[in-house]
Amino acid sequence: MSVILEDRPIEQVREQTIDQLIYNYSHGVISAEAFERRLDQAMASQSHQEIVDLVKDLPLDTDKQYRAEKEQLNTPNYGASTNSEPLNIMAVLGSADRSGRWPVPAKINVSNFLGDAKLDLTDAEFQSQTVTINVLDVLGNTKIYVPEGVNVVCQSYNIIGSVDNKAPSISNRQAPTIVITGKVVLGSLSISIKRTMKEKFVEFANSLKQAFDTKHLM
Repeated sequence: MSVILEDRPIEQVREQTIDQLIYNYSHGVISAEAFERRLDQAMASQSHQEIVDLVKDLPLDTDKQYRAEKEQLNTPNYGASTNSEPLNIMAVLGSADRSGRWPVPAKINVSNFLGDAKLDLTDAEFQSQTVTINVLDVLGNTKIYVPEGVNVVCQSYNIIGSVDNKAPSISNRQAPTIVITGKVVLGSLSISIKRTMKEKFVEFANSLKQAFDTKHLM
């Protein structure tokens, strides 16, 4: 006998509903407006029944290919480069920005003196299981963006400054671990995921829809 709906973990019910919304939208069953409206409701609702009712009129269920692509989405990029040299980023009364698709060495040093420094690992390629980022921020503003599906350990401390860590602390054991060390003096350090969950779902859904539309035009 199956478990009654109200006794199931609500986050599991929410995830399955969102998967079905994405799959049906990508196959042209519902419009972009309907998809985003229902997605907002699925993410906000705390009612099991309200969540499942959002997809009760949708005919398609996810398949093996969808699940494989979803797993790939949540897996950080790994590169084949073997560069072991540390990366040094410095901002002195100015700005420094490292973003895009780039190979991540095992050690990164960020020095920020009265400047703005941004280190974006969202689309970067990890070469090792553990990445150490050492931060020295004096009267500066340092932002570190990490991708979904990584482990983040923050060991930095501040002296009349602020450290704001909004990144996940525990993920899959096989995922890369980012260790952030160093100190912040009269400055600020923020660690977060760049994309919101909704942005992540919409981007994934649009990529599937584009692939589905291209396939049927061939």
